[in-house]
Amino acid sequence: MCFSPEMDQTLYFVLFLIGLCSVSECVQRQYHFINVNKTWTEAQRFCRENYTDLATADNMNDMNELEKSVKDGGVRDIWIGLQRMNVDKWQWSSGEPALYLNWGPTQPDGRDECAMMRNGEWEDSSCSNSLTFICNSSNNRLVFVNQRKNWRDAQSFCRQNHIDLVSVRNQNESQQIQKFINDSHISNDVWIGLFRDSWQWSDQSNSSFRYWASGEPNNVGGNENCTVIIQNALGKWNDVSCNDQYPFVCHEDKLILITETLTWTEAMRYCRQNYTDLVSVHSVQMQRRVMNVVKRASTEAVWLGLHNYCSMNMWIWLSGEIVCYQNWAPGNGVTPEDCSLEFRKGAVQSGGDQRWISLPETRKLNFICSRYED
Repeated sequence: MCFSPEMDQTLYFVLFLIGLCSVSECVQRQYHFINVNKTWTEAQRFCRENYTDLATADNMNDMNELEKSVKDGGVRDIWIGLQRMNVDKWQWSSGEPALYLNWGPTQPDGRDECAMMRNGEWEDSSCSNSLTFICNSSNNRLVFVNQRKNWRDAQSFCRQNHIDLVSVRNQNESQQIQKFINDSHISNDVWIGLFRDSWQWSDQSNSSFRYWASGEPNNVGGNENCTVIIQNALGKWNDVSCNDQYPFVCHEDKLILITETLTWTEAMRYCRQNYTDLVSVHSVQMQRRVMNVVKRASTEAVWLGLHNYCSMNMWIWLSGEIVCYQNWAPGNGVTPEDCSLEFRKGAVQSGGDQRWISLPETRKLNFICSRYED
């Protein structure tokens, strides 16, 4: 088959971009160990004055980076930014807010803190019960695991072998999961990724990552409302009194929400002058981090470093990569854009499912800058 020189150049460019789809995962935060004993509130104040906040962890990669920041091997307990609050809230293991709920009649009916699916509807259940479960995997695949585990162990299995326990964000996804259950002839109750607890990160992050030591949190004495890493327990967590004094770890965010309203080009210029660039989102992990940032936005959507390469109708990140991981809202990003009318750029919704949308570049929005150098 023959190609014209113009087609050769286009084909080479496409192949070059596709070769960039393999992107290594970046660390969301830079961690700073402070080897000074303070109460939890004093540590929080120090971190907010000098960095971003007390440390938040989204996953085991974050925990490994956090542990690397601790230089003094003789330190036993270390504050992080997780604190018990007064109100329980339901949330997804993936870190997404629980905006869509599909409880059965009279559910949830008690203080049970984990959710299972039965006949297409949800019920609360004790997290210590042993059930089979469904994981989210790559390419939006569902994986049924025919092993009975408690909710925490099921969560760990999904995170280690797939992505996470399954999330159900809308009625369409609920119907898809029920069809998957029917087609797979699954007759028993299954865990889903919904749980509730009263723990909240100091920076108000949606992160639902928990790494409690066995038997924790146990709230001995009724006043153990703050969290330490136990260095001699493989870095797992324990709840203790917030008035105790320990060293601590602060974090410095690499994603920064700018609440000025600028056009996409103005936002790009601002980020390049003050940070590195508008943010690129290459993975579900980075999307979760963006979701934590955009909830504080004052506009209905927030600019990303995403633009349409009109001559080929391709979406490309400012960092140079083709869009491999996709999170488009229905009707966005997949149909050809009419570049004769206006150039289109990519934004993320600040509410709802926080999906990506295509907008005219002249729209004025908040935006997210990145400190990543890659």
